Amino acid sequence: MASLISCPHCGVRPKEEFSIRGDATPARPAPMASDEAWHDYVHVRTNPRGRIREHWQHAAGCRRWLVVERDNFTHEVFSVTDAATAQGGAQ
Repeated sequence: MASLISCPHCGVRPKEEFSIRGDATPARPAPMASDEAWHDYVHVRTNPRGRIREHWQHAAGCRRWLVVERDNFTHEVFSVTDAATAQGGAQ
């Protein structure tokens, strides 16, 4: 069975219409933060198993960025929100 993602703008669509950017949880350091803080932000990532939040783009649809909360082991999708809404309007 195909995996489906419920785009808040286009409705339920197959996951093949989306491209994934990655983890949606890292907090961007302040512009004048240390080199170590920027290194960690850009290069160091955890790889948890289970429920995670990720940035996805509906590339073959509305082209909006979304935050998808899903289980990366079972691929169950729990929620999908517009990234601009999920992050207080920044997108």
